[in-house]
Amino acid sequence: MELGSSHSIDPIVPRVRAFNRDFSQLMGLLEPRYMGSDLSVVEARVLYEIVQREPALARDIAAALRLDPGYLSRLVARLLRRGFVERGRGKDARERPLSLTPEGRSAYAELDRTTAEQTARMIAPLGEDGARRLGTLLGEAGALLFGSSPGEWSLRAFRPGDMGLITARQSILYHEGYGWGRGMEALIGEITAAFLRDFKPQREQCWIAEREGRMLGSVFLVEDDAETARLRLLYVEPEARGMGVGQALVKQCTAFAREAGYRRIVLWTHAVLESARRIYTAEGYRIVETHTHDDFGKPELSESWLLEL
Repeated sequence: MELGSSHSIDPIVPRVRAFNRDFSQLMGLLEPRYMGSDLSVVEARVLYEIVQREPALARDIAAALRLDPGYLSRLVARLLRRGFVERGRGKDARERPLSLTPEGRSAYAELDRTTAEQTARMIAPLGEDGARRLGTLLGEAGALLFGSSPGEWSLRAFRPGDMGLITARQSILYHEGYGWGRGMEALIGEITAAFLRDFKPQREQCWIAEREGRMLGSVFLVEDDAETARLRLLYVEPEARGMGVGQALVKQCTAFAREAGYRRIVLWTHAVLESARRIYTAEGYRIVETHTHDDFGKPELSESWLLEL
């Protein structure tokens, strides 16, 4: 798309510019010295690049920061005069790698500590939930603007607020993908509410797949009877499909069920949910019963599956 070919992004431009202005002021980037140190913002960033690349070549830093080589040379000269940086011997006599002196390391450590402390104070008023949301949004912004790779995902047990998120996301995805409306949303809400109300810590659990604070999927394992567990509400966000999230969630259920002393796991699903059915088959489940219903607004073939432990 050529710039200006669509007006859909026009309202976003001033919002991005306003954020840049506010963030620059918030972090003190307009002040002559960075974080109360004797360094300018650019000098502090050059120091950071040397630490990350040490021994570092000036040309690599200039390319990474998009700085004019002559300007960078003057910045490095100032750091040399202050005794923060020293030049070594490289393979090419024309390129002498840069590294920090003991004094430079001490100055960098103090600056890094001050930056971390001030950043922590800045986000502390947001609380744990707000800070987590901020981290998630910044991760998404980094991926969009800079092509940065998202972090690794992990599994955790449920916590307050997860049931509402699970109900909302699954209801939306099933409505968009299959046209299942209020009937499905009511069922999911009933299941999540009953799980919270009747939760048996040693016999039941809900796991959340998460990456940088963003929910990627979830699954429940609940007690059916003394020897039978039921797997419920497996789902994976579209962005996480193909990453092994669904398989990991199902395997977590199997391991928990065995440790809890169950002899079997059962589940109820639908023939149209092909990805989930492949996961169940790979885990060793088999179909034991099928029937058609229209509880979600249109006829669907449902299936009961069984895994003997």
